[in-house]
Amino acid sequence: MEVRPFDRRAFLDGEVQDALEAFEVDWVVLAGFLWRIPKEMIAAFPNRMVNVHPALLPDFGGQGMYGHHVHRAVSASGRTETGMTVHHVTADYDEGPPIFQVRCSIEPGEAPELIAQKVQELEYRYLPSVVEQLIENSSQTASS
Repeated sequence: MEVRPFDRRAFLDGEVQDALEAFEVDWVVLAGFLWRIPKEMIAAFPNRMVNVHPALLPDFGGQGMYGHHVHRAVSASGRTETGMTVHHVTADYDEGPPIFQVRCSIEPGEAPELIAQKVQELEYRYLPSVVEQLIENSSQTASS
């Protein structure tokens, strides 16, 4: 496997998309990626680009809602549960259709750091199997 770091310019100028296409990448899996994805890249990977969000979308999503910002907002809301969402990527932050959600209990006003720990455990536990299932399902559909 080759690792190719990139900066924002290379990403926005299409160099990253060109590299993904040159390597014949089938799926793009983002894990809390914070930059807006160019529409051309989304179009190049229709329904094959997913992201994980550290809350139960549509709540606590959108521009600026990432990392500790999400967990602070969840804590301040007084909710008794949170979780993580795997969703398709669209041109708008966290607006893509959810693919998978899993919940965990929290105490109202629980410390954002504790919420983050619980959500990360869910991400580590579920994201790989969700992605594996997506790829398997798409392979079955393509061969039918």
